[in-house]
Amino acid sequence: MPVGHHRGSGAPMHLSTPTHRIPIPVDGMQMASCLQLPPRTQGVVLCTHGHQPGHLPQAAAVTRELHAQHLGTWLLDLLSLGESLDPQTRFDISLLTHRLLVATRWAMQHAPTQHLPLGYFCSQTSAAAALQAAAALPECIKAVASHDGRPDLAGPHDLARVQAPTLLLVDQDTQAQTANHAAYVRLQCDKSWSIVAASSGPLATPTAQQEVARLTAAWFRHHLHGL
Repeated sequence: MPVGHHRGSGAPMHLSTPTHRIPIPVDGMQMASCLQLPPRTQGVVLCTHGHQPGHLPQAAAVTRELHAQHLGTWLLDLLSLGESLDPQTRFDISLLTHRLLVATRWAMQHAPTQHLPLGYFCSQTSAAAALQAAAALPECIKAVASHDGRPDLAGPHDLARVQAPTLLLVDQDTQAQTANHAAYVRLQCDKSWSIVAASSGPLATPTAQQEVARLTAAWFRHHLHGL
């Protein structure tokens, strides 16, 4: 059972957050996904992490914080293990967007998530896919947050079409900042940008990862609660 945090106590507590493994049919394969809904769920954040199947360690803090804020998480492996080893497939933004849209429409049509507001938390190349999908589903996606992502790969046309409030979190790496800033200036939606040093890669610190979790959960709490 996942561990969450009880607000006000300062101590961790065990939350009843069951895990549902849901294979989603797409392109002749079963896309692996994992849905967790905490008590009194106020919304669901679809979490995608580019070309790395499974739950990235740095995303665990975000998941816990989202659950503590009564927000569900739906972890999606947009690529199979074999596909993730192919450099060409890893940067196929059209393919990633297509599969994210399939998963999103699944969430919109199936209980117990069909009546809940949805958001995207993404990293790496899936940041571009999330923004393209948000542009395609403006009435459905209520917020987007990206950490250590490549939102610039969404392209200027789709970036300008995004209506969902978007948060870009980036490490102090100059190249990452340049890529995120290029996307940020083209976004016409409600948006925010923050640099969180030592929050990604092998030198990431627990303190920085927790700050990413705090900022991300606050963003989704503000934009998903009460809808």
